[in-house]
Amino acid sequence: MKIRVDSIGCRLNISEVEEMARRFAGAGHRLVGPGDAADLYVFNTCTVTHVAARKSRQVIRQMRRANPKAAVVVTGCYAQLSPDEVDKLGVDLIVSNDEKDNLPQLVIEAGLLPETDPIPAPDATPFVEISFLPQEQNGKRAGKHTRAFVKVQDGCDNRCSFCIVTVARGAGRSRPVTDVITEINRLVSLGYQEAVLSGVHLGSYGYDLGAPHGLSALVQAVLTQTDLPRLRLSSLEPWDLDPGFFDLWQNERLLPHLHLPLQSGCDATLHRMARRTSQIEFSRLVEKARAAIPNVSITTDIIVGFPGETEAEFAESTAFVEQTAFSKLHIFRYSRREGTAAAKMKGQVAPLAMQERSRQMHALNMRLEEAYRKKFVGCTMPVLWESNEPYGFGLQWSGLTGNYLRVVAQTGPDVNLHNKVIETDLVDTGPATLIGRLPQTKFSDELLPALAYRQ
Repeated sequence: MKIRVDSIGCRLNISEVEEMARRFAGAGHRLVGPGDAADLYVFNTCTVTHVAARKSRQVIRQMRRANPKAAVVVTGCYAQLSPDEVDKLGVDLIVSNDEKDNLPQLVIEAGLLPETDPIPAPDATPFVEISFLPQEQNGKRAGKHTRAFVKVQDGCDNRCSFCIVTVARGAGRSRPVTDVITEINRLVSLGYQEAVLSGVHLGSYGYDLGAPHGLSALVQAVLTQTDLPRLRLSSLEPWDLDPGFFDLWQNERLLPHLHLPLQSGCDATLHRMARRTSQIEFSRLVEKARAAIPNVSITTDIIVGFPGETEAEFAESTAFVEQTAFSKLHIFRYSRREGTAAAKMKGQVAPLAMQERSRQMHALNMRLEEAYRKKFVGCTMPVLWESNEPYGFGLQWSGLTGNYLRVVAQTGPDVNLHNKVIETDLVDTGPATLIGRLPQTKFSDELLPALAYRQ
């Protein structure tokens, strides 16, 4: 049967539907993409904000309209917290987060899918060809067989006052190291160049297994027991990192990119958020990271308009963000979620005030991103080339440096850079990108000048 899997939200959601897709494909079903009618739609929802919940409902309705005769199966955090709302949208099956890993088998048991071949177990999933997988939040996704998201942990034991994810995902749970190593070795055998270790509370990896420094041990195991060329870590809470954590970057295969969610640069706001950090502690952590990891990119999350955030607190937060000189900000307007401590707090910020603060923070982000990119103009860095699109008489390729900078470069129409890691000259900045020039000595004479489209 033809199956469409999709997801919105975090990278963990992407990792989960990639695994579902492989298991369906391993049982003989065909994965289809947007615009192709499917016999079964599977959607992994998000509810971290009101916008995410609304988009989840929109996608479910779109799936139902795309083929009214098809079955629609919904899982994820929105389905977990609001099953009655999801049920009203006419879905055929709701799968809880606790049962998500067994979703393909549950679909068969519900009579929504014939069992052609047995559904492979999660630890025996064949890495068959999958052409259509969901996009990352920024609208781009890694090209086929270049970068994979590997789920190593689920759930969260933090109690941040604004976050509903702990309720939706439950307590922290870690995958065994051996399972992670097995999955990454299979990815390597299929040709993947990069894997991203992902989790709701990644820094807590191993806590439930009695290993307080579990993430460091996991990273070390991946670096020593696999031949993966590039290893990247997803979001890490700043209080989870052990004293020797940054020593791991002595191995150049561990990429120089840290996403450390701050949420606010004001200590008073951080206290109301129940975030276990402060300006001083966060600054010290950033200082250690930059001293230990050359060219490290430090990105973060920022919430504007948290309950009780005054203009003075917002100004303090903005000043700290600018002082810290992050390479990129992920900016969110506070979204009131019932069931969280923040939903009951006094001083809820008016929507127009939140909108203005978001605008100011986005303007700051543009300046910070551009300043960080400009540091690397004139450098030569390895780029993992992921995807291309027609441009002029040739192709424009897009890829990522190890420190998570997007690079574009032009080639002739017959040059294939896909899934290659190539030392690339970074010659200029473009809109949200760096402009790359590829050494002609390594490729055919059909390569076009990297800056041709700018002239």
